[in-house]
Amino acid sequence: MNYPIEIIRKKAGKDYVNKFLGKPFDEVVKFVVDIERKIIALGGELHSDAGELLIEDGSDNRNLWGGNIYPLRKKEDELVEYNSLINIKPLKSNFSLEVQDDKIKQEIRKIINELMYG
Repeated sequence: MNYPIEIIRKKAGKDYVNKFLGKPFDEVVKFVVDIERKIIALGGELHSDAGELLIEDGSDNRNLWGGNIYPLRKKEDELVEYNSLINIKPLKSNFSLEVQDDKIKQEIRKIINELMYG
């Protein structure tokens, strides 16, 4: 089954992310951020599907970082998780599912905040 994925280019608001709940996951929404273009692909079952959509839209894979948003969580520091297979980027010295560079994490969070929670 194909689950919806959308590219967010302008402020959508925090409630917008909720429309992806249950498609397919009840508590989490996958995301991929292009830190250069400052856009987000939300939704889908796999981060790689959202990343592919961004690449088709003109993004460079080297600028894509994935994770999960938990919109129902109340604590600010529990809303975003920075884990995804697409984050394994040896050329960027990221050898883990987790984004290891704090500057990249901050940029991801800034983009999410501006488009979804700002």
